[in-house]
Amino acid sequence: MGTVVALRMTEAAEEDGVSEALLVRQAKNGDVASFETLYRRHEGRVYALCLRMTRAPDRAEDCLQEAFVKAWRSLPSFEGRSAFGTWLHRIAVNQVLSLQRSESRKAGFLELVEERLEPSDNQPAQRDAGVEMDLEQAIGSLPPGARNVFVLFAVHGYSHDETADMLGVAVGTCKAQLHRARRLLAERLDR
Repeated sequence: MGTVVALRMTEAAEEDGVSEALLVRQAKNGDVASFETLYRRHEGRVYALCLRMTRAPDRAEDCLQEAFVKAWRSLPSFEGRSAFGTWLHRIAVNQVLSLQRSESRKAGFLELVEERLEPSDNQPAQRDAGVEMDLEQAIGSLPPGARNVFVLFAVHGYSHDETADMLGVAVGTCKAQLHRARRLLAERLDR
């Protein structure tokens, strides 16, 4: 799966005839237009990653913007050992994790999350909306650790090592969280 994602990213990166490596070099030298092109190429995928991890469009948008601000500031230190998109995803994941940590410290946050995840008795189930909607809802209802691993590994195609590195956990923890996510998804989708 990772190869397919990398191939799609390469195709998208060169669709307008300008290589990503050239844009990165120019942006590192302060060329704002080159960085804007990099932004346009990557904003959709980075936003989708943030949205799946945060489950809230406004928070995903905030994380997207902060990730690109941090990328612009950190661009001189980008060494190119990984693809620009991978580096950018790492920044976005760190931004989401930072947001999740700060929110979890706020009083009553966990109670609010539990209220959102439990369907109310006066709201009918939305099964007719389709399997995709059911899957998105099921992913959104996963505990943050399991959701983050599932999104990075199963949705975006990162390896266990890459996912563990991005989340700052051990590979074994990553595998355990993925197993937990799959089990919980199977249970929730069977309902």
